[in-house]
Amino acid sequence: MRPREVLNMLKWDPRFKFERAKVTILHRGAPGDVRVVCGDEILNLGRGFMRVASPEGGEVDIPYHRILKIEINGKVVWKKI
Repeated sequence: MRPREVLNMLKWDPRFKFERAKVTILHRGAPGDVRVVCGDEILNLGRGFMRVASPEGGEVDIPYHRILKIEINGKVVWKKI
């Protein structure tokens, strides 16, 4: 499964609470070049990117290829190889 498919499953499947998801992304300039985005910060899942609330205010588009890991309830459900 691709990251977008996993995120859509977590968002729409009633077995999961999307706000509990944690998405680790490559974010140059952040400590260790990674940032963790919580499910409640994800505003939209587009075709090639997810739109997230920016810590500085506003919104930012994150391409799916920058996703390193997806977790739900502390369990890794997808990891980039």
